[in-house]
Amino acid sequence: MNNTLSGNGNGSATVLVAEDDPEIRKALERILGYEKYNPVAVNDGAAALEAVVEHDPDAIILDVMMPFVDGLSVCRKLRADGNKVPILMLTARHETSDKVAGLDAGADDYLAKPFEMEELLARLRALIRRSSDTAQAEVYEAGGLKLDVPKRLVTVDDKPVDVTRTEFSILELLMSNTDIVLERAVIYDRIWGYDFDGDSRSLDVHVGYLRRKLEAAGLPRLIETVRGVGFVLRPGDGLEVTT
Repeated sequence: MNNTLSGNGNGSATVLVAEDDPEIRKALERILGYEKYNPVAVNDGAAALEAVVEHDPDAIILDVMMPFVDGLSVCRKLRADGNKVPILMLTARHETSDKVAGLDAGADDYLAKPFEMEELLARLRALIRRSSDTAQAEVYEAGGLKLDVPKRLVTVDDKPVDVTRTEFSILELLMSNTDIVLERAVIYDRIWGYDFDGDSRSLDVHVGYLRRKLEAAGLPRLIETVRGVGFVLRPGDGLEVTT
């Protein structure tokens, strides 16, 4: 990735736009250029995969329904190859199952059409900011769970656990606030850079995936849901978080 960003979070950040609707694609290309990004636009999934190799983008705006290779397949391919580039998925569908499918494929965020350009730009800024932030020299440990911030590594009993960028950020936030109940709005603001609508399920989906991965690695349930409030990481008896 380029990661040569200016103070406003844009600078020369390269954003790949993969969208088969010509009007939407041209509009995104125009507004991204106006906002001082370096846009690269393609009209299908196969071209998107080629553009990732050629341009090494800092973020991808990826439409779900595209010819040749659909957006979900593009996302799965990139993640399977170990590419962690932030992905904002665009979908014309509003069903929760379609949004979950995008997150399950490895997308960091999703936005349903029609959308406001200001909202898309806000989500894009949040994704790039999280990706380009300099990691703090901190290591959090809770029993056999270890989160190494500089190395962006999660391990359980010294065995690596494969987590997405968003899952890592959520776990880091929870481990740095052990036994403190974090409200949903606070988590959304800290992780995504803005608050979601009250009916959004993004956070729940990501937390669910994170729990399953940690528990599959042999840990007890550390992340608890506080109904009507948010989430908390409780190490439990005999476990302490150290930094």
